[in-house]
Formats: sequence, C-alpha cells, structure tokens
Amino acid sequence: MRVLSGIQPSGSLHLGNYFGMMKKMIEYQQNEELLCFIANYHAMSSVSDGKALGLGTLEAAANFLALGMDPEKSIFWVQSDVPEVQELAWVLSNFTPMGLLERCHSYKDKVAKGIAANHGLFAYPVLMAADILLFQSEKVPVGRDQKQHVEVTRDIAIKFNNHYGEVFTLPEPDIDDNVAIVPGLNGQKMSKSYGNTIDLFLEEKAQRKQVMRIVTDATPLEEPKDPDNCNVFQIYRLFLDKDQQEALRQRYLAGGLGYGEVKGELFETIRDFFGPYARRRKEFLADADGLRKILAQGAEKARYLASKTLRKVRKKTGITY
Repeated sequence: MRVLSGIQPSGSLHLGNYFGMMKKMIEYQQNEELLCFIANYHAMSSVSDGKALGLGTLEAAANFLALGMDPEKSIFWVQSDVPEVQELAWVLSNFTPMGLLERCHSYKDKVAKGIAANHGLFAYPVLMAADILLFQSEKVPVGRDQKQHVEVTRDIAIKFNNHYGEVFTLPEPDIDDNVAIVPGLNGQKMSKSYGNTIDLFLEEKAQRKQVMRIVTDATPLEEPKDPDNCNVFQIYRLFLDKDQQEALRQRYLAGGLGYGEVKGELFETIRDFFGPYARRRKEFLADADGLRKILAQGAEKARYLASKTLRKVRKKTGITY
C-alpha cells in the first residue's frame, strides 16, 4: 500500500502535529510504502517571508528525522524539489470545475478569518491533488478538516480518467478517529492560528508555562472530577496506554486530585517523552548541509516515481507530440 502525506513548514511543531499526523506517518514505515514531503509550496499561502520559509523547511526536515523518519525506509523530500508537481497541477486545473473549488470549506474558513483571498489559496486543493496523484497514492492520512480535499482529488482524477482512460489511482482518505482532533489549551482543536498549542521543542520554562495555561473548570480540590470533560485529561491520555488511562480516570473520580498536580505530571511526561528527540533535532540542525543531502536524495527518488506518471499524462494529453 502506497501512503502519502506532507506537512507545512510554517511555525513551531506542537502536540497536534505529532499525534495528529507525524506519529502515524512514522509508524507507516514499518509495513507500508511511505512517501512524505515538506509542503513548502502550500506554506506560501500563509508565509510570505522567504527567509522564514527556508529556515522553516530545514527545521521541519530536522523535526521529522529526529522523531523517527528514516530516509532508508521511506521517500522523504521537499515539495519544491520535485517540479513535476507544478506541471501536473496545471494539467489538473483544466479538469477542475470552478464550483468544486468554490465549495471547499478550507478556503471559505480562511477567508472568513481574515486571510487575503488569492489564487494560491483558492487553488490549494488542485496543488494538493497533484501531490497525491503524481505518485499514484493509495492512502492519504489526513485530519477531518482535510478530508474534503482528498474527495476533491478523487473528483478531479475521475474526471481526467473518464476523458483519457485509467491514468490515476483513486486515493482513499485515512482518518484515525482516536487522534483526528487533538485538543488545545482551551479545548478547541490544537492550532497555531488559535494560539492554543503545546510546542514540542520549547525550553522547559516556556513549555511548562504553556501546560499550566490549559483551561480547567472550578471544581474544588476535594470533589470528584469528570475526566471526559477535562482538557488536561484529554491531552494527557495521548501519552498513556489503556491501563494507565484507566488509573488516571480513577484518580479523577476519587476526588482529592488538583488540576495543578495533573498539569505538573503532564509537563514532566511531555518533557521526558520528547527530550531525546529534542537532542537529536539539535544535531540535525547543526549540520544543515547534511540535511540538504538527505532531502536531495529523497527528491531524486520522488522524481523517479513522478516521471512515470507525468510521461503518461503528457502522452494522453498531447503535450508529448
């Protein structure tokens, strides 16, 4: 099974990124054919500072590699290092009805939040379709907020295939209901745009401060507490197995447990879990040339696969004459 996904290099990495996508992607290396890329073209819809985008791309690469991405077991590259994706995006644009894009929730949500409307933001799903279809991807791990984009990809592929014959594999979205939405400090989805994240690689003092900001109710210390309606519990459980979750649940229900105490334990758990990864990350960032070499090797593998699909597309469409 060929699995493909990517992550934008826009800002610091937080628990929602890790548990919502990165952890599962890294686990795919064991049993699936994994293709994973850093989506720097997509990031341009929200990042206009060139220096920040370049630095963010290297940091995203270091993050993934530190957390366990193995370039020997997967294909790992930067989106812009495979120019075939832009050619395919143009071809697919000619098979994408305007109404299909106008119905996309992501575009409307971003504009409603004050992000300036432009063609890049509007055509984002077409570029995403090119990312997926170029590599004949079969499974695409996404959050529920991105499911519609995979459906758009399928619609475009079906329209193209109906016109030219079977060229593209139809991908399926892969959504893990257990981690589809990682709660943030205020209970909403953890997101940089909401300012409610717990960042993975902060200094201890700053990270502790984030954890202590998790919103809780006013239940007195001695009273039983409802773990299912507690933001601290919902984040903490991501680190626990079933037995550990049940033990923590019983502490909540027994009473006498303060939210401050649980927050302190959560901070220590986060610190201890990501500490070794943070040290590896520093090592990767200290060798920028080594990082670029790894990414270049991944791009070479990705371009080999991309060229197979693009040759078919060029022949079918008459671009090759």
